[in-house]
Amino acid sequence: MKVLVIGGGAREHALCRSLSLDPEVTSLHCAPGNAGIAEVAELHPVDALDGAAVADLAASLGADFVIVGPEAPLVAGVADAVRERGIDCFGPSREAAALEGSKAFAKDVMASSGVPTARSYVCTTPEEIDVALDAFGAPYVVKDDGLAAGKGVVVTGDLATARAHALACVGAPPRPSGPRGRVVIEEFLDGPEVSLFAVTDGETVVPLQPAQDFKRALDADEGPNTGGMGAYSPLPWADPTLVDEVERTVLQPTVDELRRRGTPFAGLLYAGLAITSRGVRVIEFNARFGDPETQVVLARLRTPLAGLLRAAATGQLAGFPALRWSEGAAVTVVIASYNYPDTPRTGDPITGLAEVAEKDEHVYVLHAGTRAADDGRIVSAGGRVLSVTATGSDLAKARERAYRAVDRIELEGGHHRTDIAAKAAEG
Repeated sequence: MKVLVIGGGAREHALCRSLSLDPEVTSLHCAPGNAGIAEVAELHPVDALDGAAVADLAASLGADFVIVGPEAPLVAGVADAVRERGIDCFGPSREAAALEGSKAFAKDVMASSGVPTARSYVCTTPEEIDVALDAFGAPYVVKDDGLAAGKGVVVTGDLATARAHALACVGAPPRPSGPRGRVVIEEFLDGPEVSLFAVTDGETVVPLQPAQDFKRALDADEGPNTGGMGAYSPLPWADPTLVDEVERTVLQPTVDELRRRGTPFAGLLYAGLAITSRGVRVIEFNARFGDPETQVVLARLRTPLAGLLRAAATGQLAGFPALRWSEGAAVTVVIASYNYPDTPRTGDPITGLAEVAEKDEHVYVLHAGTRAADDGRIVSAGGRVLSVTATGSDLAKARERAYRAVDRIELEGGHHRTDIAAKAAEG
């Protein structure tokens, strides 16, 4: 099988790494990719948001299967353009991807399907914003309706900060991800958060193993919100019935509702969950693999990835064998650029990568924001630069290996959290 992956972050590196180990994959390509992905796949320059260009590339390569990684191309309809050329593609349609592209749409789907979520208001005016903020009180949860690269949500106890973010959202310029000028304000959900992915063909739902990520930039969940600073899996503290419950009350009803509406969702359905005192509640849906949770989930998946994703893309999940998982654990620690998540500095050399690869077979480094400089050095090219991923017999061992590797990597001005999976590893 000749496979083309669209994207260039650590999520796509994790996908490409798993695909490169799959005996069904005879040729692996990625567009545009990054310096790390280049070690396992042939890279091709392409505008990932240009559906015609992506479809042309897939056709020119003779690709049998295309996997669209990031959310923006999915919301832009890139998967539709590929399928229109008669090429199998993993990723929901433009219409179904609105589940992530518009939080207001997602709330409507959840209301129609009875999926438990936070009470919310969709606001378009300053007056509506004030009513909503007053109705829920602090902590305030304010969400940009459209795509915002994981940084459109503000959770704060300060009314002025919440109101300022809400006003910025309704005054934002038009985007392809959703209508202009909408913001979702909702009640705060208590309890730990869980990420649960499910592969679906629009009818059958196959949940993966849950993970937990860390959104805040600094230890102890301090600092600004980010795209994610680390993750771990499994969750030793979670109820063993959690996955079954979420499949029954969240995932399957959502897939059924979208099919009922005539916009079936085939691809990766990501449920961001809060385990509250009142039970499981959906925080948000995403229409693709999450980053950095993908790094730890795929590190534990033993079922070959290509066949699983293609079964979803071709409507054949009902007969797919049960997934196989390692009994151990995985931990990912993200190394970020200086000044991330504000205006990250790029172009800084990265050293120590070869040493990490040589020291421990249970550790590998997934590239996010990197590029190869003219002199051959690997340099930073984004906010989140690397995902250092380790496996072990348990979380404590995986965590120890991950941080030992992080200490070997040098990135001037780079920073990382030191508490990823710490509490879970303690039992």
